[in-house]
Amino acid sequence: MAIPLMPKATAVWLVENTALTFEQVADFCGLHILEVQAIADGEAATGMIGFNPITSGQLTLEEIKRCEAEPHQHLALTPPVTAESILGKKSSRYTPVSKRQDRPDAIAWLLKYYPSMSEGQICRLLGTTKNMINAVRSKTHWNSTHIKPRNPVQLGLCSQKEFDQIINLLNLPADAVHPE
Repeated sequence: MAIPLMPKATAVWLVENTALTFEQVADFCGLHILEVQAIADGEAATGMIGFNPITSGQLTLEEIKRCEAEPHQHLALTPPVTAESILGKKSSRYTPVSKRQDRPDAIAWLLKYYPSMSEGQICRLLGTTKNMINAVRSKTHWNSTHIKPRNPVQLGLCSQKEFDQIINLLNLPADAVHPE
């Protein structure tokens, strides 16, 4: 279980400013209950300035009130706000070795039927590089004589949902149909 930043100072603040039980404070701060009781009695952490977990974003006032109302409840740390938590984790797409030879066919299909799709969108959809896209487009790919445009969804290089999301970003007219 994750403990808050500066657990003893946080325990001092919680003991001084809330009606939480010693067990709740000890559990939240990762301290022994006797240590929290000693803090409350003034035997431990004397002269220590309390660290407010609300202003540091580790707890919310609602969470404290919830636990004050029900002594058997446990305080929970507020999850930190990071770029990954807001935007989602950026991960590279893995294509199995058995499907890698199909990637140029999928690129050719996208270039043929969706020429307005950007290289970046194709890279994200298929997990390829801009160099590969340019090689297929300019027919300088080492296997360009054998490339046949084929649907990437049918090849298993992307899901229909991922494909539809990219297509929706293109703002195509309503009468445009998906070629099969």
